[in-house]
Amino acid sequence: MIGVRRRGVPLAQRLAAIIRTSSSVTVPVGTLDITLYRDDLSTVAHQPVVQSNEIEFPVDDRDIVLVDDVLYTGRTVRAAMNGLFDLGRPRRIRLCVLIDRGHRELPVEATFIGSTVQPATQKSSKFAFRKLTGGTRHAR
Repeated sequence: MIGVRRRGVPLAQRLAAIIRTSSSVTVPVGTLDITLYRDDLSTVAHQPVVQSNEIEFPVDDRDIVLVDDVLYTGRTVRAAMNGLFDLGRPRRIRLCVLIDRGHRELPVEATFIGSTVQPATQKSSKFAFRKLTGGTRHAR
């Protein structure tokens, strides 16, 4: 599993912990920073803050589950896939998202979806994670 930095990382860590607890399988979790792969980089900041990737396993010929919090236009996923391909050639990439908001600008589809939200009724969604022992709060 590879979480997209920032909000995809805690979700990937939580999912890996649930898998470990329920099936005794340890799933490695990595962190991918997509800052330099964004197509809107020039509009985000004059000097963007780039953080390192933290992927302690090879991605070549592996099944990768890319994890992020919200799927909307598909541009974040495109940036993440570009970043992954710079690290190697995965056998397969599947996408896991907590929320699918629709309104794609790119042909991207999640394999695993926690919930689908109808975007016509809202401009933005806010989600918060509590500590691993707590729960999850979803505010629309």
